[in-house]
Amino acid sequence: MQIAREFYDRLVAQARAEAPNECCGMIAVRDGRAVQVYPAENTAASPLRYEIDGRQQLHILDAIEESGSELGAIYHSHTRTPPEPSQTDINLAFYPDALYLILGVANEEPDVRAWRIADGQVTQVELVVE
Repeated sequence: MQIAREFYDRLVAQARAEAPNECCGMIAVRDGRAVQVYPAENTAASPLRYEIDGRQQLHILDAIEESGSELGAIYHSHTRTPPEPSQTDINLAFYPDALYLILGVANEEPDVRAWRIADGQVTQVELVVE
């Protein structure tokens, strides 16, 4: 997936602003390129997990569809651990066609990684920041 530096910086800023809790949201894409970021509220309000309210999630998915885009990624932050999918992340990965971006903000320098999670299988994929 390709993402503009502006979007990338917004994601990192959201992760830092919502720390120590995890942040979350969704990213719309066209042709593998991020075209819109949709921040969401972490209704779990937890540093260990995230949860997007079902109504908010539906609203975001409708907006993505109406714009002619598709869901490219679901993102959340890890504020204390490396940006690798936890077992909870794997168990709750219900969108096999979307990537899962994890924003690692435990250190001064952010570490953002993209993952494909399908049928319990996890594969890191390239995230190109432009």
